[in-house]
Amino acid sequence: MRHIRPAGLYDLPGTYRVCLQTADAGADGSALYENPDLLGHIYVGPYVVGAPDLAFVIVDELGVAGYVLGAADTRQFEAWQEREWWPVLRTQYPATVGDSLDDELISHLHSPVEAPAAVVADYPAHLHIDLLPRAQGQGLGRTMLETLFEALRARGVSGIHLDVGEDNHNAIAFYRHLGFTELARGADSIYMGMELS
Repeated sequence: MRHIRPAGLYDLPGTYRVCLQTADAGADGSALYENPDLLGHIYVGPYVVGAPDLAFVIVDELGVAGYVLGAADTRQFEAWQEREWWPVLRTQYPATVGDSLDDELISHLHSPVEAPAAVVADYPAHLHIDLLPRAQGQGLGRTMLETLFEALRARGVSGIHLDVGEDNHNAIAFYRHLGFTELARGADSIYMGMELS
C-alpha cells in the first residue's frame, strides 16, 4: 500500500535518502558523494522546512518512496533561502577549491544558481520530484505532480518550471509527456515549463 500525504519534518531523513538514491540521472548516486547530506541540504531540506504546504511524499511500508516539492514564488523562495537556509550551511561547510562532486555542491551553497529571469517571469513556481524505482511506472509521479499543481492553482499560480539534467532522458521524456516544454538551457541542464491556468 502506498499513499501520498503532506511532508513533515519527520520525513527529512527519508526524503534526503530518496534524493541521494536518485541523484545519478535517476539512478542511485550514493557512491558518487562522500557526504550523503549535501544533496538533500540543497534540493530537499529548504522545501520541507520553508514551503511545507507544497511538499508531499509518497510512503509505503518501507518508508518514504518519493516526493514532490514546490515553491509558489521562486524569487521569494530564493530570498528566504538566502536569509534563513544558506547561512548556517555556509558556516558548516566553508567554501573549498576542488573538483569533486561534494566540492561542487558546497560551491552551490555559497553561490546558488538563480532561475533565469525569462523563465520566472511566466513560470513563477518551480518543483523538484524524485521517486525510487519501487514507486515508478505506476502513474504515481503524475498523481504527485497533480497534487502539487492543484495546490498551486488554488493560489492562482499561472505557471511552473523545473530544472532537469540534460542527461536525464527518462525524466525529460516524462515531463514532455505531461505538457512541459523547453524554456532555456543551463550549464548542463534544461529549464522546462508548463502553464497551470
